[in-house]
Amino acid sequence: MPQFTPELQLRTLFALNATGRIVSTLEQDPSAGPAFALIRGRTSCAYAVHADVPEELAGQLIALAQSEPPVYDFKDDPVHANRYTSLLPGRVDSGPAFTFPEVLPTPRDIVVVTNLSQLERHFHGWTADELPERAPILGLVEDGYPVSVCFCARRSAVAAEAGLDTAAGFRGRGLGPQVTAAWAHAVRSAGLLPIYSTSWSNDASLAVARKLGLEMCASDWSLYD
Repeated sequence: MPQFTPELQLRTLFALNATGRIVSTLEQDPSAGPAFALIRGRTSCAYAVHADVPEELAGQLIALAQSEPPVYDFKDDPVHANRYTSLLPGRVDSGPAFTFPEVLPTPRDIVVVTNLSQLERHFHGWTADELPERAPILGLVEDGYPVSVCFCARRSAVAAEAGLDTAAGFRGRGLGPQVTAAWAHAVRSAGLLPIYSTSWSNDASLAVARKLGLEMCASDWSLYD
């Protein structure tokens, strides 16, 4: 099983070109991604600048990122946060990344979602062609249909990032942690490292990580122009 590193997560979140610049997110329907991304772990950092950022500006951002120390308190801003935003003003998104403990609960009433009909009652907007890209997709079932699903929001050759959705009428019942644990089991069975990340402002998502006893291993800080 691969071990978590900031570089591994960076390459799971984003498609990079030959020079290490961000081209897009690694999603079934990709977006452009951030102008600058910095992932800080306990012993190392990883970073990348979007391919659209001018070369001179990219060089300045990279020079700062190269001297960014590993994180001590995951909630701390990067040492050069003010410099990054002065060079490239924009919106900052930040949050923790987690890995899963070796021992996880094995919940009941879990199914593998393989066709669109399983999602038709409680989840709308999915298309058939995205099912393989987001696999494995695990669903917690009530009355024959999944009411909470966990899937690969982004995936590389070695790791996958969790995406979680619970139908509106079923939230607040602790279903998210159960289906996320099932997803992590399935991802590990496929030989991939499961990763869970969120934003500091997403209390519900942070609660899922807390209930599962996930281990905080990095702090993600991204700048969108």
